Amino acid sequence: MKDIEGMIGEVLEREGGYTDNPADGGGPTNRGITQARLSSHRGHPCSAADVQALTEAEAREIYRADYLMAPGLYQIHDPYVLALAFDIAVNHGPRRAVQWLQRICGVPEDGQFGTVTEIAVNSFEPVRLYQKLLARRIVFYGEILSHDHNQAVFALGWLRRAASFVEVA
Repeated sequence: MKDIEGMIGEVLEREGGYTDNPADGGGPTNRGITQARLSSHRGHPCSAADVQALTEAEAREIYRADYLMAPGLYQIHDPYVLALAFDIAVNHGPRRAVQWLQRICGVPEDGQFGTVTEIAVNSFEPVRLYQKLLARRIVFYGEILSHDHNQAVFALGWLRRAASFVEVA
């Protein structure tokens, strides 16, 4: 299995620091953690100041718990598929990441990484799964931009993010 702490570190590098871009529906975000996610993690409403004060240690804890363990992605055997699926969960939501894997593998798309999904994902040829998952992500970026032109401000960052996964393929 790919080093989980290393994967989380890579996500933290991609996500950067505090932002509150009006074009971003996530609102105040720090280290890739939105105000809503932080509130959910802590179990009570959090302010923009709470988001701004988010430590790297807590961000790592949230990524591990909410984006890797809870959706079941840690069960993916191939380290490259795991890293890509984890990054997709962070960028597009854990449920969507699991559904994309399920669609590619031809199992019911319930968004739950159960036994059927685990077997299907780990039985699929890893290079092909990686390619199909990355292609789906790139198309999704295009779908976002086609439906909301205000998101174009994020396009270069999204394409750089996708390109970083092409480079390791």
